[in-house]
Amino acid sequence: MRLLVEIVIVALAAIRANALRSILTALGIIIGVAAVIAMVALGEGAQQRVENQIQALGTNVLTIRPGQQMWGGVRRDGTTQLTQEDATALRNGSDGLLRIAPEVSSRQQVTYLRYNSNNQIVGTWPEYFDIYNMALQVGRWFNQGEVQGRRRVTVVGSKVPEELGTIPELLLGQTIQIGGQPFEVIGVMEEKGEASRWFTPDENLFVPVTTAIYRLFGGRERLGAIYAATPTPNELDRAYGIIDRVLRREHRIRPGEEADFNISNSADFLATFNETNQTFTYLLAGIAAVSLLVGGIGIMNIMLVSVTERTREIGTRKALGATRKAILLQFLIEALVLCIIGGILGIAAGVGGAKALSTFAEWDTVVAMEAVYAALGFSVAIGLFFGIWPAQRAARLNPIEALRYE
Repeated sequence: MRLLVEIVIVALAAIRANALRSILTALGIIIGVAAVIAMVALGEGAQQRVENQIQALGTNVLTIRPGQQMWGGVRRDGTTQLTQEDATALRNGSDGLLRIAPEVSSRQQVTYLRYNSNNQIVGTWPEYFDIYNMALQVGRWFNQGEVQGRRRVTVVGSKVPEELGTIPELLLGQTIQIGGQPFEVIGVMEEKGEASRWFTPDENLFVPVTTAIYRLFGGRERLGAIYAATPTPNELDRAYGIIDRVLRREHRIRPGEEADFNISNSADFLATFNETNQTFTYLLAGIAAVSLLVGGIGIMNIMLVSVTERTREIGTRKALGATRKAILLQFLIEALVLCIIGGILGIAAGVGGAKALSTFAEWDTVVAMEAVYAALGFSVAIGLFFGIWPAQRAARLNPIEALRYE
């Protein structure tokens, strides 16, 4: 044990004697470890962001969209449509299992006093707000009677009052212009947050679906989607079957024929994204790890130079009784210490880089401890692998020839 401590002290003294060269040698390891940690943090951050968005969209929500039909053996897009009758049939045919909300949307000019903005107008049923767990700051939701009566009422997202130069309490009950038509603001929602690039309820205005179709969108009844929510994700398989059966009946599609609608679930998207994201994360980490190998080669090169420079020292130590094992350990420990120091500094740089990307570039990053341990372990392995050859070369030197070396 005492011998090992002495060897470590001698190795550290040799590194300290050439501090600048040692730091430059370890730079490849530092950059490699930092790059691996930062790249993995970016991948983990992207995955967590999407998972949060999927949770906001609901893992128990099925989205039904118009599909494709075959005409003369040619597949054509946009030839089918979903209607309110389809949504009503789904609600009536699910035996209470499904909460149904149709959706039709388009951007419209919104004005209030001297303020104006361009916002997404979403036409839907009252069930929509329940499906997506939305809450109100002030006011109320519109009801089914207002849907049937095509009433000009709207519930606005949390950011809309600010865009119109006022606050929620003052906007409530006021009349705003949507697409040039007057609408009464009956509710202002609480902040929901950006669920995805395509789903930003805080900036949207919600109106009865019939009002949107017949008063804002020119009477064209073509739904963008129908949302169907089950009480829990466990009923999704049963819901798939009900939706397929009801819509095939409504669209007069025979068994065995291709459906003209698509049913998707956010959890399916999440699984696909995670697989793709994991592949890219491994790819980026693999590219970053190349610099670790380059750093290892640099360490081997410097250690070989060090062996040449210290040939007389090695000869003297052997003449005084140092064994091959002691010489081997000395140079191997020098290589390991360089890699460990490089690994620790690389971890600090990688974590700092991930924090900087999150703070200044506003990218989501999550530093995974598994990546930290793996990067440090890899740097130690590189120190062992690339330090063995120089260490063995030093241990095999003939003491007489080493003492004669100039």
